[in-house]
Amino acid sequence: MKILSDSKVGFDPISLIVDGKRVFPMMGEMHFSRYPHQYWEEELCKMKAGGIDIVSLYVIWIHHEEIHGDFDFSGDRNIRLFLETVKKCGLYAILRIGPWAHGEARNGGFPDWLLKDSVDNGYEVRTDAPRYLEHVRKFYEKTFEQAKGLLIKDDGPVIGVQIENEYGHCGGKNGEEGEQHMRTLLAMAKEIGFEVPIYTATGWGGAVTGGMIPVMGGYCEAPWDQRTTEIEPSGNYIFTKERNDHNIGSDHGLGDGITFDMNKFPFLTAELGGGLQVTKHRRPIATGLDTAAMTMTKLGSGANLLGYYMYHGGTNPEGKLTTLQETKETGYPNDLPVLSYDFNAPLREYGQMEDTYRQVRLLASFIHDFGSDLCDMAYVEQPGNPLKPDNFNDLRSAVRCKERILPNGEKVKSGYLFVNNYQRRYTMADHKDTALKAYDEDGSVLASFESRDVANGDFFFYPFNMWVGNKAVITTDATPVCCIADFDGNGHDAYIFYKDSEKEPSLSVKGDLDGNKVVFITREEAVHGSKVIKNGKEYFVISSGDVVTNAAGKPELYFEVSDNETKHAVFKAFPELCDAPDGFDTLKKDDEIFTVYKSKNSYENKATALLTKDEQDGELKAALKVTDMPLDRNEMLLSIDYEGDTAQMYHDGKMIADSFYTGQKWEVGLKRFCGNESGEFACEIAVDPLKEDTKLYLQEWPAMKDGKACRINDVHLIAQFKTEI
Repeated sequence: MKILSDSKVGFDPISLIVDGKRVFPMMGEMHFSRYPHQYWEEELCKMKAGGIDIVSLYVIWIHHEEIHGDFDFSGDRNIRLFLETVKKCGLYAILRIGPWAHGEARNGGFPDWLLKDSVDNGYEVRTDAPRYLEHVRKFYEKTFEQAKGLLIKDDGPVIGVQIENEYGHCGGKNGEEGEQHMRTLLAMAKEIGFEVPIYTATGWGGAVTGGMIPVMGGYCEAPWDQRTTEIEPSGNYIFTKERNDHNIGSDHGLGDGITFDMNKFPFLTAELGGGLQVTKHRRPIATGLDTAAMTMTKLGSGANLLGYYMYHGGTNPEGKLTTLQETKETGYPNDLPVLSYDFNAPLREYGQMEDTYRQVRLLASFIHDFGSDLCDMAYVEQPGNPLKPDNFNDLRSAVRCKERILPNGEKVKSGYLFVNNYQRRYTMADHKDTALKAYDEDGSVLASFESRDVANGDFFFYPFNMWVGNKAVITTDATPVCCIADFDGNGHDAYIFYKDSEKEPSLSVKGDLDGNKVVFITREEAVHGSKVIKNGKEYFVISSGDVVTNAAGKPELYFEVSDNETKHAVFKAFPELCDAPDGFDTLKKDDEIFTVYKSKNSYENKATALLTKDEQDGELKAALKVTDMPLDRNEMLLSIDYEGDTAQMYHDGKMIADSFYTGQKWEVGLKRFCGNESGEFACEIAVDPLKEDTKLYLQEWPAMKDGKACRINDVHLIAQFKTEI
């Protein structure tokens, strides 16, 4: 997706349109004020390598004007520097300027002084009350001062602005009064100078949009739900025209609770849960497969923008007057960690690239190469597709397709059959020897695929009559990944697909492949693979690590080495690189398709952790001393296996990290605390006991001793290295 300062950007009921062409962007949320500014460039490059085109970001009012009239845009709060870095990394931005944000921030992002002022002067916030609008205007003006010159019309990265958040759903007014307030804020933003081609508003749960483009959400669970039991299966794993999030009251019928005309706006998402932020009372774990299956379901249901909240986790900044997280004490429904906003996101609190990152990257690879063509493929409901998420027996399927004319003049329907047999936390029926077929609206068969077993947890999509080059279309029972242009240096392209069974995929070709190539790999290889551009040429690279192209255009391989481990950096590439990277040996061809490369030097992690425990009055305190960290590392992750209710980490008497127990390892990146120049680090850890009668939802409870759990089982040190390839 390329947008220039003079590009014509618009939309129709199907998709966004740039310079007359349909575009399918990938969007991910990162909060600059929740991440150290010295690492923004590296993290934004990771986002781009993960397939993100647009960075969405809240401007959280309380982070910038905690004290009335004292605006702070310095350090990690420097919006201008962040937007300049977005531009440097080749990304675009959508500013979510509030004034109310939510974002699990204190007061939803409102400063305490604003709420006090509204009480003292008798007006209601989030309305057209003149005194409230005066305060909003000042905040908008100060925000615009930071963004001035960085809008797309000025050749900057900002292509859009979101006004308010969940307005009319989480507070605010409904009906015409709410619509008018949204129009008031939009007019104010434009008057101040926020002149951009795209204006959006969240559209789920009955929110009003003021005529702006509605963007939708979808989460695989609901940690804000006040129950502490297993909740109903999420409707976000069902193929449907429904755009609302079933977790927030949208299971009453198509379009129920939506205030806009779905036939006038494209289906765009801004808050697909890239993970879940845990609360004190409810701590579900979102896995990579949870997110991938939900995303594919939205794709099959007609979505033409995939936006993730959060894509990058973070840490709440230190407040000047109070802590800055959402709390029940401030009248909000949930208690959250003081510091951690990890979110189990694709990129986690300390920039860790884990399975969700790779699962989303796989779908993004497809979107980047085939998304524009997918945009005007209409959703076609399939016979027998269940519409209730508690139906675990019937196979869920959808089709998106459109008409094509082949070179011989033949008219065919071309598209994709989507199949989902995945429902988070529930077991789906196995479907043995199932004949998969794609049906048109009139019931006619568009495509038939070889019979296969569809097991619990399977999800995939198959193409039919898909262009390969410009002289042939193919139908295959494998899932498209990406296209490698000019793989042989003679102008021919390679189309990469993954298979998810041992059976070799079938391949039906209409026309002439004309030198273009179809390559099949496994799903595991696809998850660990990505398209990389090196010296202007495209490659598909597979590794247990992750390739990130830096802002200078150099691809770098990130990989991890556990404590007491020595390993080499290894990757394989298709086609073969023109030359082996400096410091690498070329080993062999792998299945005559991929070439394997191995670093000449090994990487060693001799770091050690000395833990001294002290249990008093039922609480556990421990002193931790880390030594011998390799000085050529990029990051050192401290992995703490603890069991308890909550945990905190202190350095020089100050809390620097915290955790709500979920059963996962608690990982803390040490780079921001001690740099990479030091081989040593010391801290103290406190663990609060988890009692067996605590009202709390956990997917798996720890073993109890004397009615409680309060222990540190182990500590490991994981060194992250990176090397140019």
